[in-house]
Amino acid sequence: MKTISVLGSTGSIGIQALEVARMHNIKIKALSGNKNVKLLEKQAREFLPEYVCVYDQNSYKDLKERLFDTDIKVISGMDGLCKAASLDGVDMMLNSVVGMVGLLPTLSAVEKKIPVALANKETLVAGGNIVMNLAKEKNTPIIPVDSEHSAIFQCLQGNDRKDLNKIILTASGGPFYGKKKHELENVGVKDALNHPNWNMGNKITIDSATLMNKGLEFIEAKWLFDLEPSQIEVVVHRQSILHSAVEYKDFSIIAQLGMPDMKIPIQYALLYPKRLPSPAKRLSLTECGALTFEKPDYATFECLSACILAIKKGGIYPCVVNAANEAAVEQFLNGKVSFLKISELVIKTMEKFPYSEPNSYSDIENADKAAREYAISLI
Repeated sequence: MKTISVLGSTGSIGIQALEVARMHNIKIKALSGNKNVKLLEKQAREFLPEYVCVYDQNSYKDLKERLFDTDIKVISGMDGLCKAASLDGVDMMLNSVVGMVGLLPTLSAVEKKIPVALANKETLVAGGNIVMNLAKEKNTPIIPVDSEHSAIFQCLQGNDRKDLNKIILTASGGPFYGKKKHELENVGVKDALNHPNWNMGNKITIDSATLMNKGLEFIEAKWLFDLEPSQIEVVVHRQSILHSAVEYKDFSIIAQLGMPDMKIPIQYALLYPKRLPSPAKRLSLTECGALTFEKPDYATFECLSACILAIKKGGIYPCVVNAANEAAVEQFLNGKVSFLKISELVIKTMEKFPYSEPNSYSDIENADKAAREYAISLI
């Protein structure tokens, strides 16, 4: 029986990961959530982990009282997250928290040589160099959970990395596919949250609408697979059936296909290298029909362009665009800025900061804080 810790268990990825855990009798050592104490209590009573972490420290007392009749240890805050991520006796840590908060728990797990199933993009976007160097030093695998990176990871199995030519990252195009900039001036939160294919949390759904999500995945892929930016191609694939592909030097392209269901990549990461029946629906090629592929509209969806520029420039810039985007998306969700203002804030924040090379978590934390503050100051 495999034993795992699930960070972000009350979010979309975490909930689906627990569905996989039920199906395959995976033991849960720790759970973590942010403010959804009621769901966290329900999960804790079902899976009976040793630890439950509530990141929101104001919810600590409430959760502790709810679980008073159990032997479960309740912890909180960043210290609690890092403890849950690095417990002895854990075979793997699934990191599905949202935002920069996921970086330090990832480093904590890798430091203890605990394999990481990574669904937190910001870990590698903000701290890719530091995280991957530590993973190499500790000889600890980081297995991607994002559907696109999981697809690439699967397409690389059994092949020699030196034969890789490029990777092809697919993007659904989001709810505003085909729209031009002037058509997006008055779109609201409800419009941006109406994703055509995927059921995800609010932040990642907004990122899909701006194509920022694909930009973050572009940066993440560079670190995960040790690539040059020129080796990564983004292709809009509306059906979300072909999750990504790899082109080799002989120009063969190997792709991974499946239903747009995150339980497939979640299970692949948790059970790797085994393949077992999954709770996802089976894909029928005859029923899904035609598959289409197009170039992204970089002029309209400027967040994607900003991310590609950031990783080409290197240094703190990926961290800066990520931080500015997190701040901007939060303001958009709260009705404080328009949809198009998100990309404007990201670009202006990147332009503000001089180049520097982050050499520690502290450097990344400082750059993240400064970028958020600057983005907010522009509103």
